[in-house]
Formats: sequence, C-alpha cells, structure tokens
Amino acid sequence: MKEAMFYEKLDDRRVRCRLCAHNCLIGNRERGLCAVRENRDGTLYSLVYGKVISSQIDPIEKKPLYHFLPGSSSFSIATVGCNFRCTHCQNYQISQYPKEGSFSIPGSDMTPDDVVNAAAKSGCESISYTYTEPTIFFEFAYDCAKLARERGLRNVFVSNGYTSEEAVRSIAPYLDANNIDLKGSDAFYKEVCGARLGPVKNTIKRMKELGVWVEVTTLIIPDLNDSDKDLSEIAEFIRSVDPSIPWHISRFFPTYLLTDKPPTPVETLHRAYDIGRGKGLKHIYTGNVPDREKQDTHCPSCGSLVIRRHGFQMVENTIRNGSCTHCRSPVAGVWTV
Repeated sequence: MKEAMFYEKLDDRRVRCRLCAHNCLIGNRERGLCAVRENRDGTLYSLVYGKVISSQIDPIEKKPLYHFLPGSSSFSIATVGCNFRCTHCQNYQISQYPKEGSFSIPGSDMTPDDVVNAAAKSGCESISYTYTEPTIFFEFAYDCAKLARERGLRNVFVSNGYTSEEAVRSIAPYLDANNIDLKGSDAFYKEVCGARLGPVKNTIKRMKELGVWVEVTTLIIPDLNDSDKDLSEIAEFIRSVDPSIPWHISRFFPTYLLTDKPPTPVETLHRAYDIGRGKGLKHIYTGNVPDREKQDTHCPSCGSLVIRRHGFQMVENTIRNGSCTHCRSPVAGVWTV
C-alpha cells in the first residue's frame, strides 16, 4: 500500500478523495467507487501501487495514437480497477475485478525502476498506462512517469478523462500524450458508464492547454451514441478545442453486459467520418474495420498521403521535420523525423 495523493481528511475518520471527478466521500474501512483506494483510520491508501496485472509491448498505434511517434513500441502496464462501470468494457476482467472478485487486489509486484528498466531493455520509446483507467493507479503511474522522463522515455495515458484538475496538473509535466475517450452525451455517460460528460470535456481541454498531445476515441454503439446529433456534438467539441486533434471512431462488438446490441454497421462509421469532416476535423480514423484508406494520414493542406498503415503497423512515413514533404505544410503531431 501507499498513501494516496489528492484527498482531504474529515471528521469521524472520513476522507474525501479528490483524485477524479467522483470526489468520493469514504468512511473508515471503506473504499471509493474505484474499489482500489481505501480509508484506514482517516488515511487514504492506494491498494494497487506496484501491483501490475498486465504488462506487454504494444505498437503505439494500438493505443490508438496515430500522430505520436508513429511506428514506435510502447511498454504498456495496468493494475486492476476503474472509476467507471461501462457495461461494454472490453477489459472488464481486470477493470471490474476488485468489485466482482471479493475486493482482492491481484498483480505482480513491480517498482517504478522495474517498469522503466523493462521498457528500456525492450527498446520501447514510451511507457503507456492503459488497459484499465490510469487515474486509479495514479501514484504508481506518477512515480513511473517521473523516472521515465529522467531516463529519456516518453509517457502516455489511455484514459476515460475523469481525472481531477489537480491530478491533471500534477501529471502533465511528465505526460507526453493522452488518448481520451469521448463516449457520447451526458445521458450516455450516466446510463452506460456511471459518470458525467462535463469533467471529460474539461480534461481534454486542460491536457491540450498544458501541452500534452491529445487524441480522442469514440466507440460507436448502435442506438446509444450513433445519432447524427450525438456524433455532431462530439465533432463540434473536438473542433472547438483544436481541429487538428485526431478523432478515432471505432466499431463496437457485443461484450460484457452489453450483448443486446449488434456490431456497429460499417456504414455508421462512414457516416461519422463524413460528419467529422463536415465539421472541420482534419484527421479522422476508423477502427475495428478494414478501411485501410481511413487509417492512413493525409496532409491537411494538400491532401497527399504522408503516413501509410496496415492495421497497427506503420508501413511508410514521409513526414520530415513535422511537415509534409510535398507542400512543406506542418502536420500536427509528435514526430521523430
């Protein structure tokens, strides 16, 4: 265990957690909504510090991040737990484990030094805090990220964006990129995720303002967030922050508790793509579908193909010094060449 960051001590040995937008009021010997932060006699502890449930090497494109060190590998880690209860979670076996597994905390013991050494030894250029919500293992991610930065590695969050402002401002100096889910309307968040939309929008804006490279993902689910209105509002918000933010629109497949909805029709993703383009977004990508032409990157100025991909693999990258080699216009992103 490790004493948690971002909480207030109250009377009767209660605490108020300030790590995420839930702001859980936690009684003595109780846990917050994430089920991995416990109040013990008025002190809040992280139960997942150094308890790594999953670690592997992924292509950065799998996060998905298409404008951040393309073609590189990222050492990816997670602990159990989550501050959402999404009914369609593809990683529910670990994200919901503490709530469904008698509140136990499984995982292999790793120190920040272990994580950074493993990333460096494997030739990865970054460490990704992913698979479950990195906010809930913030203390461990924070210590790893600081050490990784000292050793020349980049840091990536793959997040639901429900992080508190104080936590965002604490991690931003060490965070290089963040793919944030923007799932749908406020009603969608309340009904499907057990959360609210507003804090997610605030995190997207705040990360961008603090200089973190941001990409946004929307998993499109039939009848829940696939209306023209829903998709238009998401695209309009992204444009209002920065039209160069890449928008990843992905196909849903039934899983976990949400098995009464069919897979998303490919035509729906094409409609979302057209809506995003119509709203002025410069970079839109489809996921979980074989649309190769909608996974490549084109120069927003001249339209030339600048990055060609096959699945999660980069095949060709002609961007040089952050610019298109055809028209010399800048292409937004974090590039190595």
